[in-house]
Amino acid sequence: MVTSNPALAQLGGYPLARLQDLAGQLRADGATLHDFSIGDPDEPTPAFIREALTGAVGPVSRYPTAAGQRELREAVAGWFARRHGVEIDPDAHVLPSAGSKEAIFHLPLAVLDPGGPKRHVVWGDPGYPVYGRGAMFAGGVSDPVTLTAEDGWRLDLTALPADRLDRACIAWVNHPHNPTGATVDVGWYRQQLAVARDHDVLFASDECYQEVWFDEPAPSALEATDGDLTGVLAFVSLSKRSGMTGYRSGAIVGDPELITRLRLLRPNIGTAPPDFVQVAATAAWSDQGHVDERRAVFAAKRAVVLPFLEEAGIEVSGSEATFYVWFRAPGGDDAAYTEALLRERIVASPGRSFGPGGTGWLRLALVPTVDGCRAAVARWREALDAGRLPGS
Repeated sequence: MVTSNPALAQLGGYPLARLQDLAGQLRADGATLHDFSIGDPDEPTPAFIREALTGAVGPVSRYPTAAGQRELREAVAGWFARRHGVEIDPDAHVLPSAGSKEAIFHLPLAVLDPGGPKRHVVWGDPGYPVYGRGAMFAGGVSDPVTLTAEDGWRLDLTALPADRLDRACIAWVNHPHNPTGATVDVGWYRQQLAVARDHDVLFASDECYQEVWFDEPAPSALEATDGDLTGVLAFVSLSKRSGMTGYRSGAIVGDPELITRLRLLRPNIGTAPPDFVQVAATAAWSDQGHVDERRAVFAAKRAVVLPFLEEAGIEVSGSEATFYVWFRAPGGDDAAYTEALLRERIVASPGRSFGPGGTGWLRLALVPTVDGCRAAVARWREALDAGRLPGS
């Protein structure tokens, strides 16, 4: 019998895969399904991005390089300068990736010594499961820290004991935060970065939702470096910013020594984005107008969902940014409330899908159109009024 990587047995299935399967079964009958489960909004990718991609598909196909096209690296560096006021060297500080997920998963392969004393990867629970899963497949230890509503769903490295930090190789932070939508300021980044540096921990910042903000522009961890990028990497993506989830395009930005190390690793994995995707990505990073338009659409969806939840007496927490709404499960059981919503053909994600710290909460991804959100809210309100769903 062929042996198996023990990490697979530890992982089980991907947390949201079952929800996708159930949603697919419901969708098959042709009746309306209000799917708020997976962060893949219905709005189309802007036409100029699609045109850039198709125009770059030539008659001869070539392998892309791990370093990526210089035009793309320049576009990423230009965006950081305009948006965050951070000077980035496109040759030393930027590495294109096939979206942020694979880059996050593969990072430990470049920095984690499975036989060394610093094998732990710290991350916030609830959170993106890939932080811990990448650590496990690299032979490290996933070390989640429970986040709470009282702490604003923020990972506080200053509160961890020194020995726990000394075992850590990487500390993952993620703001605006998936799944809670919590935000931070530059002062918070400075405080956390200081602790990471004191304990020789790589400060890795997942900034996938950087452009989905509503009150104040979300900062980058790189703003807290004051020009010294040592020990810091930011992971950015066009998936949410530009509606390019299927294009798989992102970038790793930061510490030049680590970028060099990743350039050595990544050709072995073969995850460089195709050249035509890189051309489309260059167009996307170079334009801000479509980003502002998408943000306005997400704001319109929030303006439908948040007042309804307040009217229904359902507690919302976090939810300051991203297109996620994080709410406490009426009755306290997130799995049970998810099942009850499914019977109303409304698909939400149980908080426990993002780790034990999410138990008792649910996440709505504002994926449907504005009209779709209105229809879902009407169905939800009807179910509450009829007693088919528990109230607050």
